[in-house]
Amino acid sequence: MDFKSAKHVFNEYLKDYDCQNDKIRLKIVHTYGVVKQSTDISHRMGLSEIDVELARIIALLHDIGRFEQIKRFNSFLPDTMDHAAYGVQLLFEENFIRNFLPESDYDEIIRTAIAKHSDYKLEGISDSHILLHAKLIRDADKLDNCRVKLEDNIETFMDVSGEEPGATAISPKVAESILHGKCILSSDRITPMDYWVSYIAYFYDINFRESLDIIEEENYVSRIIRKIPYTHPETRELMKRIEDNLIQYVCSAKK
Repeated sequence: MDFKSAKHVFNEYLKDYDCQNDKIRLKIVHTYGVVKQSTDISHRMGLSEIDVELARIIALLHDIGRFEQIKRFNSFLPDTMDHAAYGVQLLFEENFIRNFLPESDYDEIIRTAIAKHSDYKLEGISDSHILLHAKLIRDADKLDNCRVKLEDNIETFMDVSGEEPGATAISPKVAESILHGKCILSSDRITPMDYWVSYIAYFYDINFRESLDIIEEENYVSRIIRKIPYTHPETRELMKRIEDNLIQYVCSAKK
């Protein structure tokens, strides 16, 4: 495995896309942010050099399907395209993976990790090595998405103004899910605030203590929750409860 060579191929692939598009640019920065997070988590876990390099390559390729989704639909919404499935199709059905990695030894790990990185729940994996990398990419993806939510314009990833989510209510099913420590089903999201809550609820789907350490060190829970103003009274009160619950969860999950 040679990450430097794979990175060169990835950058060549990006030439087919409009890198001046804010959404494309966001996803390029995000890709390399996930590489950074995968590297950090892997080192903290004391993984072998081979597994660290494999984690970095999975991170590089995990969102390769996003660029075509943005090109066709200018959207991140799952009902426009299943970007994970398209990434698997591009890499393995069209054999594009060989441009990144000459050997096929790790194909099943890479395929499964990419295919399942954005699933609502991680299920159906019995092999411990595959499961390790499937969990790792999900954690790294969520950790860099914390950075995205803090640094990027809400208009870019939500297509609404920064004030709009906090001015709307949280739908009952979404409120029930997060208050019971669950992630949010895409189909349950109705209001802009539902989408914002779904980005916060993914803290309940972190796999490794090392990832939770980073969340705590960076104070991601409170920083993200307080990123936007909550002008809807019921939403404001509910977000206080959600913040308290999540901070307590992160602390207790590390024990």
